[in-house]
Amino acid sequence: MASIIRQTPPPNAPALPDLRNLGTVLRVLLAVNGGAALIALAMAGAPAQFVDQWVRITGFVEPHLIVALAVLYAAGPALARQPYRVGVALVFALVVATGLAAHLLTRGAIPEVRESLFKHLLFALASTAILLGYFHLRARALSPAIAEARLQALQARIRPHFLFNSLNGVLSLVRQDPRRAEEALHDMADLFRVLMRDNRGLAPLADEVELCRQYLELEKLRLGERLVVDWNVKSMPADALVPPLVLQPLIENAVYHGIEPSSSPGTVSVNIFGSRGEVHAVLRNPYRASGGTHHAGNKMALDNVRERLALHFDAEATLESRVLDNAYEVHIRMPYRSEAPADARADAARAAPEAKPRPPGATMRTGAAHG
Repeated sequence: MASIIRQTPPPNAPALPDLRNLGTVLRVLLAVNGGAALIALAMAGAPAQFVDQWVRITGFVEPHLIVALAVLYAAGPALARQPYRVGVALVFALVVATGLAAHLLTRGAIPEVRESLFKHLLFALASTAILLGYFHLRARALSPAIAEARLQALQARIRPHFLFNSLNGVLSLVRQDPRRAEEALHDMADLFRVLMRDNRGLAPLADEVELCRQYLELEKLRLGERLVVDWNVKSMPADALVPPLVLQPLIENAVYHGIEPSSSPGTVSVNIFGSRGEVHAVLRNPYRASGGTHHAGNKMALDNVRERLALHFDAEATLESRVLDNAYEVHIRMPYRSEAPADARADAARAAPEAKPRPPGATMRTGAAHG
């Protein structure tokens, strides 16, 4: 399913909202019921008549709204593949068709509905037009935020000290272990290639985990035995589509705030699993109340990832953080999506840079511990 903000059309090209997204459905419910309440308030001659008017209006509006949302939910993927004008025309046609169906279902139970079919259809079409305009303007308004969030993410993640420390770690291995130094350079190239590419679409969770493993291998060059990683990914849905770089900045945070301040070994725990149509990622690192400046910027990456989740999944994804006994935990919850629209897959293929082949014998390292 597409993300809540469609990224695949050309710049400024309109696109239908994601009709299967919880945030979209909630906004439609609130807007239509709010509009019905305003009409009831305008029609009521006195405040005491408001409830009667509102009940009479919702007697047709609610069945129609529920049926329309169910039909649009089922037809969402097919509508998303259509050109915008065709998709809009089909949405209006479905709204009229579901309105007639709701009228047939309710006219026996509510006699007043029989005389108000035209008014209710007019209200439904007007609401549809207003909502489509709202979602279009919302997508245009949020599109600059994607670029801004990406720039902020790069500033938060690509710290100069990480690059310099990684290079120094590689240099220290060049004479002792040339093969491992070569692998580390390939890991660095892969990592920065992903960090610098266009990351507006969704990517497989397995790719994000592999990126995190490469990052942690580079950090182990510097931190050595001080960094211990506990991977628990046996129940991970590898084909789940997630926003790129949704885990790496949090793992970098865990290393920077949980491992660097101490001279003793510390464990970064990564637990990823699927449950009830959702993907959960729980990251945990050591926490010391006297962390000093290492804890000062702890919220920047969290806010950045939280914004990326909202841009892609709206209300269907959350990020929670809490301090436990001597540990800091971040819990991400995302909807389980395993398929992207055909246009998104095509754009992702065009945007992804070609991976350079590694020389024979240079196998990809898979982290400090395996799940």
